[in-house]
Amino acid sequence: MEQYSGLIMILIMFVAMWFILIRPAKKRQQETQSMQSNLQRGDKVITIGGLHGEIDSIEDTTITLKIADNVRVKFDRQAIGRIVNN
Repeated sequence: MEQYSGLIMILIMFVAMWFILIRPAKKRQQETQSMQSNLQRGDKVITIGGLHGEIDSIEDTTITLKIADNVRVKFDRQAIGRIVNN
């Protein structure tokens, strides 16, 4: 019976870790991927490095941001951290 109680405790700990750590991280990653795949020209975004800009053009894996007049910078799509609602 002691063997089963130890096994049950390990199983309970694994389930708790799943709900506390793994599941929220996976959900956050899916939301980020969805946001990055639905980017459109004209969206105001912030990169993971903190640079604010407006999407000027979109290619398969890269995005060109307009950060000032006549200043455009090319980033990987994964570098976009979030969309700003202004």
